[in-house]
Amino acid sequence: MRIVLPACAIIAAIAIICAPATAEPVKIRAGWIQPVSNIVSILFLKKGIARHYGQTYIVEPLRFAGTAPMVTGMAIDEVDVGVLGAAALGLGVLNAGMDDLRIVADEFQDGVPGYYSNEFMARDDGSIRTIEDVKGKIVATNSAGGALDVAMRAVLRQHGLEDKRDYTSIEVPASSKKAILLEKKADLISLPLPFSYDAELRAHGRVLFTQRDVMGVSSMGFWSARAGFIARHRAAFVDFLEDALLLTRWYQNSANHDEATMIAASYAKTQPSFFSDWIFTRKDYYRDPDLQPNIEALQNNIDLTAQTGFLPRAFDVRPLVDLSFLEEARKRLN
Repeated sequence: MRIVLPACAIIAAIAIICAPATAEPVKIRAGWIQPVSNIVSILFLKKGIARHYGQTYIVEPLRFAGTAPMVTGMAIDEVDVGVLGAAALGLGVLNAGMDDLRIVADEFQDGVPGYYSNEFMARDDGSIRTIEDVKGKIVATNSAGGALDVAMRAVLRQHGLEDKRDYTSIEVPASSKKAILLEKKADLISLPLPFSYDAELRAHGRVLFTQRDVMGVSSMGFWSARAGFIARHRAAFVDFLEDALLLTRWYQNSANHDEATMIAASYAKTQPSFFSDWIFTRKDYYRDPDLQPNIEALQNNIDLTAQTGFLPRAFDVRPLVDLSFLEEARKRLN
């Protein structure tokens, strides 16, 4: 016994040392811009739905001022999954040489018939009554080259107005645009959700045109990741997309509307009444329940962005689309 017991202890110790370590969950740094509208900001706040969160992956949401800074973050490996638009994708591919960007899922689309479209507003007591009246005025955009900015420049160009020559464009965070307009520091603003539903703004502002008027259906925000990151963490990435599908469908289910509203309001530190009338309804952006990107719309957006001069040329987006991971995630739920 004096010989056997130490031998058993040694064997047990060796087994513990040689046992494979439990893999740490992959941290997925996910970028977003507008609170709530970019659902990544609140997606994982609903507990008990995701099947793999905390086991194979965790998410670190990161806020950016616009899609262009997010591309920079992806270029220097500070963001793993980014919410991009047409202009940002083009900047990444054509200017930064990031031809390994992959479009992996959709987030939301603007201008789908029956759903919300971004609004461009002037003061109700101001002098702007037609688009031509913008000449000599100040327009406020949140990020040069973003979808809202491209739409604004495109419609102004259609009416013979060019930036710097005929009007002045300034960059202002979406959260500050109401004050900029009402304090007469800008004459025309572009507004995404949720800021455009502000009661004071709607009382004193007037919609001059919408993004739908200019661009039709827009692939406003889609999820993109670099091919190397996906290859290194394929299993966890598919788990992430599976949970994203489950959570997206939960938020969109009308039976969960009150709880979804409470989550959004708590995150935005505002009253639930601000969200209850529109969030995850037809007054919201269109959100595909299968996270299916609208590639035709995205290609049209790329072409228009090139026409405005923000991209050196148009390009074919299809080689950048890889929905195989999303399709695998869907099969698990069907």
